[in-house]
Formats: sequence, structure tokens, C-alpha cells
Amino acid sequence: MNLPFTKIINIDNPIQQLFPTKNPHFSSPPLWLSLSPTVTGISRTTSRKQNILNPQKMDSSGQCHNRKRMFRQSHSSCSPLYFFTVRSFVLCSSFLTFLSLLSSTIPFNSSAFRPVLVVSRLSNSAKSIQDFHKLLMPIKIENRVLFPHDVLLLVADGRKNGFIKKGIIAELECVYYRKNVMDNAIVDKENVSSVDEYDEFRSIVRCPIPSVNYSTVVNLRWRYKNEKLREENGLRMTENQTVHSWENVTYGAVLDGETVVVFAKGLNLRPARESDPGQFSCHFGLGNWETDERFMFTTKALVAGQEVVRCSLPRSIRNNPDKASGIQVTIGVTPRVRARGHERSLLPSVAKIFDAKSEQKKKGEGKYELCACTMVWNQAFALREWILYHAWLGVERWFIYDNNSDDGIEEVVRELDLEDYNVTRHVWPWIKTQEAGFSHCALRAKRECNWVSFMDVDEYFYFPYSTPRHQRFRELGYAGQNSLRTLVSNFSSSPNTIGEIRTSCHSFGPSGLNSPPSQGVTVGYTCRLQSPERHKSIIRPDALDATLLNVVHHFHLRKGFEYLNLPESTAVLNHYKYQVWEVFRSKFYRRVATYVADWQQNQNEGSRDRAPGLGTEAIEPPDWPLKFCEVWDTGLRDFVLSNFADIWTGLLPWERSPSR
Repeated sequence: MNLPFTKIINIDNPIQQLFPTKNPHFSSPPLWLSLSPTVTGISRTTSRKQNILNPQKMDSSGQCHNRKRMFRQSHSSCSPLYFFTVRSFVLCSSFLTFLSLLSSTIPFNSSAFRPVLVVSRLSNSAKSIQDFHKLLMPIKIENRVLFPHDVLLLVADGRKNGFIKKGIIAELECVYYRKNVMDNAIVDKENVSSVDEYDEFRSIVRCPIPSVNYSTVVNLRWRYKNEKLREENGLRMTENQTVHSWENVTYGAVLDGETVVVFAKGLNLRPARESDPGQFSCHFGLGNWETDERFMFTTKALVAGQEVVRCSLPRSIRNNPDKASGIQVTIGVTPRVRARGHERSLLPSVAKIFDAKSEQKKKGEGKYELCACTMVWNQAFALREWILYHAWLGVERWFIYDNNSDDGIEEVVRELDLEDYNVTRHVWPWIKTQEAGFSHCALRAKRECNWVSFMDVDEYFYFPYSTPRHQRFRELGYAGQNSLRTLVSNFSSSPNTIGEIRTSCHSFGPSGLNSPPSQGVTVGYTCRLQSPERHKSIIRPDALDATLLNVVHHFHLRKGFEYLNLPESTAVLNHYKYQVWEVFRSKFYRRVATYVADWQQNQNEGSRDRAPGLGTEAIEPPDWPLKFCEVWDTGLRDFVLSNFADIWTGLLPWERSPSR
């Protein structure tokens, strides 16, 4: 008895069973039937697994051979079973969707196919394809922060959507809306100032400050090639219209064991002193606490100081620390004297929890012995000399906190990292936050480094070794390679209580120069003030106080640790503070430290943080090249020329040859 056709399909060869053919003109199947089982949508592995589970369906080897021979002789010009697989259906649907979108932007008519218009239409099609790609990348602005010179936009999924690719600035534009006008079509537009990576969740886009008649609720849109799409996209006012002030915002959060360290502007706490943590609390959530408080967890602050508050983690996060990254955090502030209408208030926030171990670079086993951290603004020209010199002295890892540079420093960092100098650039857009930035860096380095040196890129360690104790080094004539690393490693043994090593700074002047020295600061500037000014520190991250309090030059240590002052006969820091005027005048733009007045302000004009006698205006004194010169000191210059210069060309590693 013949069974119905659909019931005799063999799972090993459904094509042949469904569509048998006896056409002698085809000795082999079509190309699409010759594809692998995976490509055609049929899983041979699945078929075999089914036969293994049901032995009664297994055929003899002869039957299998006959079936394979019949399959090779068969053909089918259009098999529905192959054609309408899931993959084919998805591809066809995507193509039809693309044609639909394409037809909505390009008027296909009879004239579009005239020979004289073919080139023009192909050009329009190419533009529309580019626009279609942008339609698939919506711009989601999470937060806006108003700074003195620009509006900073935090854009979600920026890395995923290609915001960091080269040339992206030319494809974006800033859109502005008139104040108190409901018609969103009334806009102004400006070029994007810069685009940068920020964290694993967001990218940064900077837009110019809007003119007086326009709102600071700045939007972004793609520069569509098609004019119709340009008009229709990016003009609608975004749902999130909040703009935060840089002076009053929670801007960072880092995991540290079972606690979270939160960074905020607007706490107005006294410098270098621990504050009462009882007035602060931390608030966690996946939602927007400004509109939906149901998603919040609250914990008490453990310690507080300057711009840093440390809180315990909620139990749910503490039990799942690997899933903490990306959770939003802010700080609650309770007035010391409660009055009616003055309950706890929450600071505006753009902060998400960051886990330092998520970006830790593998080094094999153990930690780096010596790392370095600095904060810079437009110091790309100085970075290479500073890193190559200190790498020779033994620094193994570099943390560069970029405070809104626009001089191409990211390219310099990328080149150095490719040369195995292990340099990481961390975008730090928050102005007047150097102390908090150093606290942040100490937390990041804690997992990787035994010791971290905090210094500026115009400061260089130098070992004079002028005492009889160091006779061995004096016989060599100079400090050996990795001398700085060797020095700190002597204090790394477990019972040692030294948590910070402080080194005195000698301030060098312009040394008679009128233009930047071509061989670098270590060779060019050789005249300094006689007495040292201040000091800088190398710290053990695990020895720091829980508040992470610091005054840039040194940190507060936890109980049981102490600092050591290195004698000047052992080591000093050459601080090339007063360079030629074209370099020095940039200090008038803005100071990075929180509690140091900018030089344009009429405050603390006699402070050692300022240049004596300069006042508040960036006007070059007539005798500037001769200032701050009391002692000629060529020790570091001679050391550099003896140990770094190329024996054939005389060029230093950071010096550009005339041909470049």
C-alpha cells in the first residue's frame, strides 16, 4: 500500500524524497544544493542524533549508498524547502526593508533610469546607503554637563556605535533650540568640538556654548547626505532635557572591596581635612532617581573628605560585585541643622560604578613594582621625554589623566603604548579636581602596583649620589638603570611601615632661553633657584587612609604607616617649572588643583603656587629669560647626554631628527 507522499520523507535526505527527478540533462545538483548542510539550513548532525536515538530508522550501508547516488543524479532548480529557510527569510526580509527605506528617500521614477542620469542616481544611492547606516545608529544622550567653555554630552553606547572612529566629528553636528519656544524646528547648529571615549558605557561629545538666545539643552544629529533626512532627524527635542552644572554634580564612582568611593562637586568640604560622614549617604539604582525612587538602595557614608565620600555597598551588590559596573550612584546630603523643608537632598549625578579590575592589563604574575600617575592639559609635546627618561629609571606602568587636552595627546599615548611603554590614557573631563583625580588613580593602581609616583610631566627624578655612602655609584659616575625602582623595592618588604617616600623639588628657570630647547627640558634648562620648593611623593596604595585625602604633593596615610623624607644627597626632583614664556603662559589658562586659585584671580598672589611678581595677567616680563636663576646645575643634563644620546647621530630618543 502506498503511503501519502508527505509521510515517507527520510530525515537524512528530505530533498530527494520530496522532489525526485529523472532529468538526464543534469548529472550534478545546482550550486545552491551543493552547499554544506549548515549553509542550506539542514543540520546533518541533528539528523544523525535523531537516528541514534531511534535505531529502527537506521538504514543499511547499501541503502545509504544508493540514496547518495540518487541524490547526485537528482536536481531541483528551485527547492522551496531550501529557499525558505530561516536564514533566507531573514535576509530577504532585511533586503525588502532596505528597499522600502531607500524608496522613501529616493524618488524612483521613469526619469531615474534614463542613461544620462544613471551616474547621478548611483551617487544618490551611495549617499542613501550611508544615511541608512546612520539611521540604524540612534544617538542617545544620557547626560549634559555645562562647563565654562563647552557643553559636555555623555552619549550611551558610543563605543558600540562607532563614536570613537577617526573622522567621526565631521559626521556629527550640535543642535541648539531657542529658549522658551515650543517649535523644535527653530534651531541653530554648530560643529562638534571633540569626541572622545569615556568609559565602557559612554562616549563624550563636546559642543560649543550656545549663544544667549539658545538653550543649553544641546542635541546631536548626524550630517545626513540626503537633505530630507537631515531635516527630519535630530530636530525633535529629546525627552531628557536636564543640564547639570560642573560645580554641583556627582561625577564618578569606583569599587574598592566591599565599599564604593564616590566623587562629587558641590560638597564644599575643607581641604586636607576629614569631614563628618554622618551628613552623607550613597544612593544606588538602575532607574532615574530624579523621577522614580523605587529603584534606589541607600547606604551610609563611612568616611568623607574634600570631594570624596566612601560608602558601604548594598548587600545585593556586595554579593554580586561582578555585576556592579554600570549601576548609577549619587550622594545624599543632610544639613547639619535640620529645619522644616531642609531634609536630605540628592546631588545631580552622571556617575556609574566603575570596577578597576575590568581594565587591568595582564602582566603575568604579581604586581608592577613601580608605576607613575599624572594629570595633564595640552602636554603632548612633553610626554615622550618624560616617559622614556623615567622608564629607564624603572617605571613600568603609566596612568595619564587627560584633563580636556586638544593637542593630539591620544596619538602620542597610542604610539608609546605600541612601543611597549604600557601607557594608559584616562579621559578626565572634570575641571579643578586634581586631588580627586589622584585619589581615583590611586584606586585604579591599587590592583596593579606596589608603588605609585604622583608627579607632573615637567618633573624629573635625579640621583646625584654625592655622599660617601654612595661611593659605589660615584665610581660609576651615575645612577644605574632601574635605580628608582630599586630604591622603592627596598621598602616593599612586608614588615616595613614606610607608606610614602617624599622627594624635594628644585625649581628651574628659563636659563636664558627664548624658545623651547630642541633637546628637551632635561638638557635645555640648567639654572635654578638655590632652595628647594615643596616635594612630591611615591606612595603605597594599600597604605593610604580610607578618605584618600591628598594635597597633590602627598597623601594621608592610615594608622601604622609613616612617610620618609629622602635626603637631597640621595635623590631630588628637577622641576622645570618656569620654562620659556610661550610654554609658561599656559598656566594662566586654568589651574587643575581644586583648592588653588587660578592665576587670573586676585587671590593668594604671594603663594608659592604662583610665579612671584607676575600678578594676574599673562604679560611677559622683559627680563623673563633671566628670572629664577640662582645656581647653575648641569648634573642631569650631563647624565642625559652621556646615557641617552645616540652614538652616531647624537640625537636623544625623544628628539626629532631634521628629516622628520
